[in-house]
Amino acid sequence: MQVEVRIFATLKRYQPNLPVGGALQLDVEPGTTLAQLRDQLGLPEKETKLVMVNNRQAQFSDQISDGDRIAFIPAVAGG
Repeated sequence: MQVEVRIFATLKRYQPNLPVGGALQLDVEPGTTLAQLRDQLGLPEKETKLVMVNNRQAQFSDQISDGDRIAFIPAVAGG
């Protein structure tokens, strides 16, 4: 299965070759969860606070489907 993955803000440091605004095109095995994909990408669980699939909030325990557009987002703080 093929998916598109975007990584935002401070999480981008774990994928330094990903250009700004760019996406990864990845092949994943059927049954792969969002948590497993996060771990495969080297994104720390404690820093990855939100995952979106096809522009909707998802759970890390959700399985990935072919063609999904996935975004990993860190906690954001402001002042």
